Amino acid sequence: MGWRAAAVWAVLFAVYAATIGLHAFGRSDYAGDEPHYLLTAKSLTDDGDIDLVNQYRSRAYSGFYPYTLDPHGTLTEGRLHEPHGLGFPALIAPAYAVGGAKGVELLLAAIAALAIALAYRLALHVVPDPWALGAALAVGLSPPMLAYSSAVYPELTAAAALAGAALLALRVAERATRPAAVGCFALIAALPWLGIRFAPAGLVVGGYAYLSLRRARRGLLGLTGVELVAFATAVYVGANGRLFGGPSPDSAGGGGTGAEFPLGFVRRAYRLVAVSIDRDFGLLRWAPVLALAFVGAWLLVRERRRRLARAIPTLQAPESAATMCALACAVQLLVAAFVAPTMFGFWFPGRHLVAVLPLAVPLVAIGLRRLPRVGTALGAAGLIASIWLYAAVRGGSASLVGDRPRAPLGPLTDMLPVYKEGATLAFVAAALIGIALTGAAWAALRSPNRPEPGPGLS
Repeated sequence: MGWRAAAVWAVLFAVYAATIGLHAFGRSDYAGDEPHYLLTAKSLTDDGDIDLVNQYRSRAYSGFYPYTLDPHGTLTEGRLHEPHGLGFPALIAPAYAVGGAKGVELLLAAIAALAIALAYRLALHVVPDPWALGAALAVGLSPPMLAYSSAVYPELTAAAALAGAALLALRVAERATRPAAVGCFALIAALPWLGIRFAPAGLVVGGYAYLSLRRARRGLLGLTGVELVAFATAVYVGANGRLFGGPSPDSAGGGGTGAEFPLGFVRRAYRLVAVSIDRDFGLLRWAPVLALAFVGAWLLVRERRRRLARAIPTLQAPESAATMCALACAVQLLVAAFVAPTMFGFWFPGRHLVAVLPLAVPLVAIGLRRLPRVGTALGAAGLIASIWLYAAVRGGSASLVGDRPRAPLGPLTDMLPVYKEGATLAFVAAALIGIALTGAAWAALRSPNRPEPGPGLS
């Protein structure tokens, strides 16, 4: 992994482990789906199954959840299989058997630190240090990463799998070896077991690896990888059909996206902006350094438009790596905006995008290299927000989900829009921002080819 990547992991693991025991709301360390994942892991540990009927009857969750926990899903032939899947509870069950709920948090903190360490290695494929290291630390120490680092959710486990698959895909592009290809496709095949919402971003990475194998004239190895993913998908669908009554665990909870086609999806277009700047649930409101990812994407579009990589071979690999990461992030943004039943929920902001935060690190690194002073200021703002958040929650005056502090903007938080029914100005603002971004992207694509240096992707 390299000593710097190992140091990044060690530092972030220490920080993330320090979040264990932070209250999510009230007297509970867990909120939303977290106690349900833990209860399923306990059932696997105690009974070897995911039927939670007897766990609810005996209030087996009382050891980690101080309130009454309402079941999710419906009974099927007298069994209760909650619509949260089998993969993630199976992953954390050994940690639960050894150390209980806190043991699970410690495992997840290690996985979260691994995700950012892998993101740092990804960024090195695009820009050199100190920009790659600075971007990794700025994102890794931001409030969303801090809040989700030990939270019992599969998002950062999926993030580590995506980052690992992306690194192996880049290795395949450099040298098409069987271990790298099989490892890449195996990680992609595992994503649906963590959550079907992570699969689209994984398909982007898998497509990149497959095309790289085709270019290297290793088409048979590429087909083997595709067959591996297809076989894992068939097993996934079959297992879910038996356990949850449908192709995915969501089938046990009613399934669907909650939107009528096509107008229901059209009405969700505002989420493309709201997921970033909403006062309560916007990601940029908590991690302003992620604005550099948009800068990096803009510079990447301009670089591809100038086609310098065709003339300068040393730029091809960095540009290709950044493009893969940008496309995966864009796909996950579309999933968050149009497929997720709700943008809001009883969780820390940004949940639907947390899985691709490591893949955004290379884009942040590009933006940081182009705008170092602005990037340093944004990173410092995120770090201040993390310290503020940690101190407020650890001190008992706030919580991660139920009563968050106003970091990092303080009173200026009230200037951000709130996307709720009847908030006309907020939706108008989203439309204007969307039009401006679309126009800017079009202008970048239409800009003439000029022989001036690009953002320096290598």
